[in-house]
Amino acid sequence: MNAVEPRRRWWPRSVRARAALAAASAAAVVLVGIGWWLHHDVYRQSMDTTTAQTQEQLWGLVGQLEQGVAPDDRSALPYEIVATGRRSSVAHSFVMDGFDSGTRHVLPAPPTAGQPEWNIRTVRMPALHDDVYGSADLSDRTFRAMTADIEARALGHAKAAALGVADDAKLRVYVVLTPQAAEAIVTTADGLLLRTGIAGLVLIAAVAYTATRLALRPVEAIRARTASVTATDPRERVDVPDTGDEIAALATTINTTLQRLDDAATQQRRFVADAAHELRSPLTTLLASLEVALAYPERTDWPAAATTAARQTRRLQALAEDLLLLARLDARAPVARPATVDLAALASRLTDQYPLADRPLVLTCDSTGPALVHGNGNELERLLRNLVDNAVRHAADHILVTVGNQDGWVVTTVRDDGPGVPAGDAERIFERFTRLDDARSRDSGGTGLGLAIARDLARCHQGTLTLTGRTPGACFLLRLPEAPGPGPAAPLRSAESHGFAAGTDPGRWPPATNSAPVE
Repeated sequence: MNAVEPRRRWWPRSVRARAALAAASAAAVVLVGIGWWLHHDVYRQSMDTTTAQTQEQLWGLVGQLEQGVAPDDRSALPYEIVATGRRSSVAHSFVMDGFDSGTRHVLPAPPTAGQPEWNIRTVRMPALHDDVYGSADLSDRTFRAMTADIEARALGHAKAAALGVADDAKLRVYVVLTPQAAEAIVTTADGLLLRTGIAGLVLIAAVAYTATRLALRPVEAIRARTASVTATDPRERVDVPDTGDEIAALATTINTTLQRLDDAATQQRRFVADAAHELRSPLTTLLASLEVALAYPERTDWPAAATTAARQTRRLQALAEDLLLLARLDARAPVARPATVDLAALASRLTDQYPLADRPLVLTCDSTGPALVHGNGNELERLLRNLVDNAVRHAADHILVTVGNQDGWVVTTVRDDGPGVPAGDAERIFERFTRLDDARSRDSGGTGLGLAIARDLARCHQGTLTLTGRTPGACFLLRLPEAPGPGPAAPLRSAESHGFAAGTDPGRWPPATNSAPVE
C-alpha cells in the first residue's frame, strides 16, 4: 500500500485527465519525432543552398582573376585569394579583416609543385585579431572551403602584374562554406515548431479531455443510478443508451446483473418464508401434543405421544439436513474427493434395500452392465434415493429404474405409473418447496425439496436432470458424464424385481423382462 501512495500523488485519478495526459504524451512523441526530422532536413537543404552559392561565387572570382581584375571585398560568403611568393592576400572579403589579413594572408598558400586543381578542403580559421562584423562567427573554428588553383603564367604578364603576383606564381581562391545562414534558418524553424507543438499539445489534450468527458457522461449516469440500488429496493434499472457501443453493452450487463440479484433476493426471501412455514408445521404439531400431554397427564397415552413427538422430530431433522445440503450446494462448497462410482451397482443396491413394507409396489432395476461416473458416492445415492422417494409417493403399482451407457453418457431413468405431471409444471416441480397436490398430507407428501436437491446434485456432477414426456406416469431422465472404465463387462443385473405384492399383475407396465434405457 505504501508503494502505491507515491504514484497516486502525481498520477491523476480522473479518467478524463489520464486520457488527456495519454493523448498529449503520444502527440508529444510524434511531434518530437517530426521536429527532429524537420530540423535535420531544413539544415541539410539550407547547407545545400549554401554549397551552391559557394560554388557560384568561386567560379565568379575565378572569372574575375582570369580577366586580371582583383575582386572587391564585398561578398555574401567569406573568401580569400592567396598566391605563392606573396605575404599578403591578393584579395579577400571584408570579414577577413578581423584576422589581420592586410599584412598577411589568413589561409595557407598553395604548394608550388603540382597541377592546378579544384577541391573542397577543411580549413582552420585563426583566432580573431580585430572585432569586425561577421568575424566572430569564424574565429578559431574549422570549416569546409571550396578552392580553385590558377597558374599566373596562364593569365599573361600584364594580368599577373595587375594582380600584383609574379609570372611564375600560383594563385588559390578560397571560398568558405559558413553554416551561419543554415543555422539561422534552423533556429527560426525550431522556434516556430516549438510554439506550434506546444499549442498543438494543448489543443490535443483539451480535445481528448472533452471527448472523454462526453463519452463518460452515460457512465456517470449509470453509476448514479446503480448507487441508488438498495437491498430493500433492488428493482432500479439503468438506462441503456441507443448507441450500440461498449457503454450500451455495459448498461445491459448491469441491468442483467441487477435482475439476477433481484431474482436471487426474491428467491431467498421466498425460500426463508417457505422454510419457516415448513418448520412451523411439525413444531406446532409437536408443541400441541406435548402441551396436551402435560395438561392431562393422567389421560395421556404416553407411548403414542412419544411416537408422535419422535415422528415430528425426525421430520424436523430431515428438513434441517435438506436445508443445510441446499445451502452447501448454493455456495458451491467442495464436497468429498470425487471417485469413480458404478451407478448401476448403486441403483441395484438401492432398489434391493429400499423399504416397501407400507405399500404393495413393484420396484425394478434394469441395467446393462457397469455404468461408471466420477463423483461422490453418498451424494449420488442421495440423488437416486430422492428420485425413487418421489416415484414411490406417486406410483400406483410399478416403478422402473434403468441405467445404461449411451454416447459417452450414463443415462438413468426413474419411471412410475402414477398420475404423471402436467406439461406446464415440468420445470416447476424442480423448484424448492413445490407441491402439485396441496391437499396432500405433509407427512406423506414430503417437504418439496427432494427434486430440487436432486437437480442441484446432478448439476454439481456436470450432469442434467429433466422430466421427459413419456406416459403414463412420470419419467425422470438423469444424464451424467461417463467415466473411463476397464472395458466392457457382463451385465450386472437384468430385470430384478423387488417387493412384488400379492395379487399384483406382472403383465401390466412395466414388464418383468429387460427394459432398455429411456433416451
